[in-house]
Amino acid sequence: MSKSLMATYSRLPVTFARGEGVWLWDVAGKRYLDALSGIAVCGLGHAHPAVHQALCEQAKDLIHTSNLYRIGMQETLGETLTALSGMDKVFFCNSGAEANEAAIKIARLHAHNQGIEHPTILVMEASFHGRTLATLSATGNRKVQAGFEPLVQGFVRVPYDDSEAVEAAAANRPNVAAILVEPIQGEGGINIPAADYLNRLRELCDRRGWLLMLDEVQTGMGRTGHFLSFQANAIRPDVVTLAKGLGNGFPVGACLARDAAAQTLGPGTHATTFGGSPLACRVAQTVIETLQRDRLTDRASQMGDYLRVGFDRILGGVAGVLDIRGRGLMIGIELDRPCGDLVPQALAAGLLINVTAERVVRLLPPLILDQSEADLLLQELSLLIRRFLQSPVDSNAAAG
Repeated sequence: MSKSLMATYSRLPVTFARGEGVWLWDVAGKRYLDALSGIAVCGLGHAHPAVHQALCEQAKDLIHTSNLYRIGMQETLGETLTALSGMDKVFFCNSGAEANEAAIKIARLHAHNQGIEHPTILVMEASFHGRTLATLSATGNRKVQAGFEPLVQGFVRVPYDDSEAVEAAAANRPNVAAILVEPIQGEGGINIPAADYLNRLRELCDRRGWLLMLDEVQTGMGRTGHFLSFQANAIRPDVVTLAKGLGNGFPVGACLARDAAAQTLGPGTHATTFGGSPLACRVAQTVIETLQRDRLTDRASQMGDYLRVGFDRILGGVAGVLDIRGRGLMIGIELDRPCGDLVPQALAAGLLINVTAERVVRLLPPLILDQSEADLLLQELSLLIRRFLQSPVDSNAAAG
């Protein structure tokens, strides 16, 4: 490990040299099936030819001018995203955390414009919204927050998938301005709410005059079988945030809004040096066009069903497997014990996975995954999980 890098990551002992589709090769030439996509980023897989071409052509012409000037590709991408999402306007940035920062600022400024001096945003337990100071304050994970106090004020936490708890939390809080929630919690353990959860939150926000803000950084860009996950509920939020899969590895984020929320930010209220560059927007536009042309949202739905049925068939009756859940190519396999050791074991077997919430194997494979690759994932991961569950249990680790 390089001594020049801050120790902000516990890196696995592998360095990748190249990728193609769902595969990565390390510097020694070993091949790995990537079932993580750079944490839901490379939906089109690695080294996609359309992305490569867009990067090269745009970099040859123009990379950056700044938002002091009009940017043609930014306007094109904005029109594409607003049309696909049902939103009115978009602010471009560089990451999901930045997109969520923009959403938080919209909620606060919108509330101040209505005469609310100390606005509150309702957020969820086990949520994850980023690691900037405001977004980690909104996040429902104490480990992310520890040591960074004092946290940003103005957030009230409630249980996920419990609309009654949301209403109860607001009963004596007249200064509530918005709800910020993930349609499916990713870092929290692939937690999927009741089918009507978002509809209930939408109704509650309409009744109370709050903004409904959806963090689709992980669920968006076709991963759950819709371009945006909320579209399965036939609702529209007031604000929705995107990043990760939007650039297929190139840093780009977006905060979209409609109606009053879309009119809240004006000149001087928010900005970014790099956000919405010609290069970033050309890549993101290419990613969206490829998703649509190749019908990858449909494939995500179909292959997600295929994998969940397959894992249920192989692992459903295995002692120690508590649940197999997911939507599209966002899948969690929950075990009855901490299972972080599966990550290096999978790496040794040529498979890239992730464990989140200590006990949930998280799978976020590229949307281009085909059936033969899905079968290999089913076979290899199921074997690893069976072996792991048959190994002696460390009583201290099992206690969590």
